[in-house]
Amino acid sequence: MSHKFSWLLLLSLWLTACSQTHETTLDNGLRVIVHEDHRSPVVVSQIWYQVGSQDEPEGRTGISHVLEHMMFKGTAKHGPNEFSRIIAENGGRENAFTSYDYTAYFQQLEKSRLPIAFELEADRMQNLVLTEAESSKEIKVVMEERRLRTEDQPEALVGEKFMTTAYAVHPYKHPVIGWMADLQSMTVKDLRDWYGRYYTPANAILVVTGDVQPKEVFALAQKHFGPVPTRSPVKTAEAVEPPQKSERRARAALPAEVPYLLLGYHAPVHASAGRNEVAEWEPYALSILGGVLDGGQAARFERELVRDKKIASSIDLDYSAVSRSPSMLLIEATPANGHTTAELEKAIRAQIERIRNEPVSTEELKRVKAQVVAGNVYSRDSVFYQAMQIGRLAAVGLDWRLLDDYVKNLNAVNAEQVQTVARKYLVDTNLTVAVLDPQPMAKGKPRSAPRMGGGHVR
Repeated sequence: MSHKFSWLLLLSLWLTACSQTHETTLDNGLRVIVHEDHRSPVVVSQIWYQVGSQDEPEGRTGISHVLEHMMFKGTAKHGPNEFSRIIAENGGRENAFTSYDYTAYFQQLEKSRLPIAFELEADRMQNLVLTEAESSKEIKVVMEERRLRTEDQPEALVGEKFMTTAYAVHPYKHPVIGWMADLQSMTVKDLRDWYGRYYTPANAILVVTGDVQPKEVFALAQKHFGPVPTRSPVKTAEAVEPPQKSERRARAALPAEVPYLLLGYHAPVHASAGRNEVAEWEPYALSILGGVLDGGQAARFERELVRDKKIASSIDLDYSAVSRSPSMLLIEATPANGHTTAELEKAIRAQIERIRNEPVSTEELKRVKAQVVAGNVYSRDSVFYQAMQIGRLAAVGLDWRLLDDYVKNLNAVNAEQVQTVARKYLVDTNLTVAVLDPQPMAKGKPRSAPRMGGGHVR
């Protein structure tokens, strides 16, 4: 089979998969989205609540994540941790995660076990038991998690310092896991109020992917979730981050083995496209730009800064266009032995200047597009990730049908558009830089567990 034919076949399969997604809304406001994938007798069930750390007021940071933990502490019908035991006994796996924008819970099971997941989720959506004893214990667990993931990790502490420097107003400046002082003052009443405010069908999205029939899933959802009483979630006005007008910098001197550099530019996302002078194509162009700089071994950062000049031992770029509020294009890097963070920052900014001043070549653009598109298409081979893609879009207020046009919109990006977004957003006045200056580590003190990125998972 030729490479061209196999690629066309893959794309055809992807487009067919998009057409196998169906949606309905129950009378109580619960959205139900079902995606068919009949390759194996497996089903993934995810419930997404449209509440995350960006909804938390000052003094209550971390409450979304703590409540995520408490959702496994039982109802009147099912005792503490019984949810996890039942799923495991049925051969499944389950977990949850909290982000800036949402909180989600998932189960992966053999398809005939889907009713079990629905029954358990519908129960804790309305009948969660929050006791003083269990809440106090779990808050301490989260405090220890914060010590392990953040306070014992110099790079994570620099990341927090970076966010509080980059954001002046928006709650993205607060860590998802919360500030320690807020965790220490959190009460069971706070958790009950948060649960009552946001854990309602009208604020939730049920996503099911796998070897299922949509009509059967809709009927099952109606049976288990339909009776859950509805109420409107109490939403607060979304904070708007004012435009950054000058470069911002932060430094931290901490016990560490190596220096660390973090740069970030405020950037639009799909949710901000079409307003505030943000064109619909800009997030796609930024995704391609990210691939030019950091899209594998052939990308500029890896090729020129790591292999050729050997000025960086590692360098990564992160940009996601799927979030409720404008996000950031982040670059984190560690200098190679014999080089400083100042040298590395200068080299990175030279690469940024180059992409602002020189159009990307036709060959480079073609390579990056193929890589980015192929990565997205291959990711859909996972039933779990299919649910993740649909759920993330829906949870941040976007239409999951954006998946249908994703390949087309990426392929439509041209070199001029890549240069345009670089000139518009990758400018010094929009830049925040944070630097870790390593200090001697205590003798005999072992290095703590590696920093874990992404959402906070139980």
